[in-house]
Order: sequence, then structure tokens, then C-alpha cells
Amino acid sequence: PAYLDYVRASVDRLVGPDGSIRTYRPDEYNLDHINPGKVLLPLYAITGDTRYAAAAGRLRAQLRSHPRTASGGFWHKQIYPHQMWLDGIYMAAPFLAAYAAAFNEPALFDDIAHQIMLIEGATRDPATGLLYHAWDESRQQAWAHPESGCSPHFWGRAMGWFVMALPDVLEFFPVDHPARAALVAVLARTATAVAQVQDPATSLWYQVLDQPGRPGNYLEASASCMFVYGMAKGVRLGCLPPRWLATAQAGFQGVVERLVAVDEAGQVTLNQICAVAGLGGTPYRDGSYEYYIGEPVVSNDFKGVGPFILAGVELKRVQARAMERSES
Repeated sequence: PAYLDYVRASVDRLVGPDGSIRTYRPDEYNLDHINPGKVLLPLYAITGDTRYAAAAGRLRAQLRSHPRTASGGFWHKQIYPHQMWLDGIYMAAPFLAAYAAAFNEPALFDDIAHQIMLIEGATRDPATGLLYHAWDESRQQAWAHPESGCSPHFWGRAMGWFVMALPDVLEFFPVDHPARAALVAVLARTATAVAQVQDPATSLWYQVLDQPGRPGNYLEASASCMFVYGMAKGVRLGCLPPRWLATAQAGFQGVVERLVAVDEAGQVTLNQICAVAGLGGTPYRDGSYEYYIGEPVVSNDFKGVGPFILAGVELKRVQARAMERSES
């Protein structure tokens, strides 16, 4: 109850009695603004307060008119025309899946599957199975490859967002939906590619995933935690075989041993988090190796702390489920 009260008080600072959302501007068409709406759906289910349903409906409405690529993918933001970023799958698809399940909008599942399959097909490197950070369908951006439209590198957190999004979507995806098996296959092959670049000495992952020995590259906390979460939840949902749990456990142990510090007062600090990374904009972010390793590295940024907590909780859940099965 204390956690529920905390969440509700936090949300009520932004959501009015009519479901209006303070500071939210749908005409910005920014997928990053959709992701926080996930908390509205369990709040509505638990409390029955219609403000949360109304607020979720406002976010859903943005995606009805959100600009799309010619092939039907959501632009990451209106200021990034014709571009899909891996980040955007996490920012929109889990919310849409939960919304579709809560409000009986089954056609949304078709669109979610299309978004995931589209960007995976556009960004997947056939040699490694890794996914490039972003794709410009128009091939107009300076960072875009003239033939593929992809950005030039495999950024850890971008793939982390994607790996977290897949089990979050599958949690709500109908078991009889014709695209479900394809999404499970995406999770399996993406996890396989990620596991192949896991650092054997630490069980962690690098900022630029496939270049561990290159000067300036570093073991990065947020991506490592995201991969642990995605693998552990994939096992719990039955979308990944149980052997993946060992990979997830090793990754989490690596985070705790090498990236977490606890002071004398018991305060926990998570280190080596990339503060931010993107493409385009002003000043222009070119997606080069030097760009990714040059962004600030910080401690306790929420994009690392959040996945760290989620990863720990998910490991506990999947371990508890395995124990229940063994006892039964």
C-alpha cells in the first residue's frame, strides 16, 4: 500500500481530475512522452478512478495521428522526420500493448507487431545479429548509410530498450495472435546476438557493443541491466528457454560486483551510466564511435537505476517461479 500511495501521489501531481496531463503537448509527437503512461493502466485497474483511463486515452490519441514513415513506422519524434529509433519501440509499444488489452482494442496488436518487425528488419546486421541504433527511411540524414539508411554503430542502451520492450509487449500479446511466434523469434535471435558480445571477464556489456578493445569504450551499466531484465522476463514468460537465466544472473552479478558501490551509510550508487545519446539535432550528433564514447558518463542516472531495479525484481520473480515449480 505504501508503494501504491507513492505512485498515485506522483501521478496525481500531473494528471487532473478530467484526465488532462500537465505539461503534455500531443502536437510535439514525441514517443518518449508515451512511455510514462504505462503506470496509468494499473492505477485505473486498482482504483477505478476514471482520470487514469482518460489520461491514458489522451496518450493513445496521440498515436492515432503520430507521423509515420512510408512503411508505417512511427517517427521517433516529429523533429526527427522519417526516422525510427530502437528506443522508440520501448517508449510506445509496451504502453500500446497494455492499452489494447485493457480497453479491448485488438487491432493495436497488429500495429505493434508491424512496428517491431519493421525496425528489426531494417536495422539488423546479418553478420552479427546486432541492431543499429536507428534507421532513416529517407536516407537524408548525414548519419544514415546511403544504402541501408542505418546509423553506423550498435549502441548498447538502444538495444537495451529494444530487448526490454519485447517481453513487456509479449506479456499482453494474445497467445493466439498470428504474429506472436514471430515476436518470440525476434526476442530469441536478439538475445542470442547480445549474448555473443557479453564480456567474458565481467559478464557485462560495452557502450559500443561490438568493439570491446577499442580505446575509450567502457562497460556500461544501463544496457547491462536492460539485457538482464529482458532475458529474465523472457524466461519467466516462457518466451525464452530456462538456460537464459544463467546469462541474466551472470550479468546482474557483474553489475553488483563491478558497477555498484555502497557507502558507510548504506547508500547505493550505480556507476558508469551513459548520460544520454542520440542522433542528429543541434549540435549535430553523427553517430560515430567517438560520439558514443564522448557523451558524459555519470552515476545514478534514472535510465540506469530504473533498469537495475527492474532487473533485480525480475530475477527474483523468475527464481521464485522456478522454486514453486520444483516444489509442486
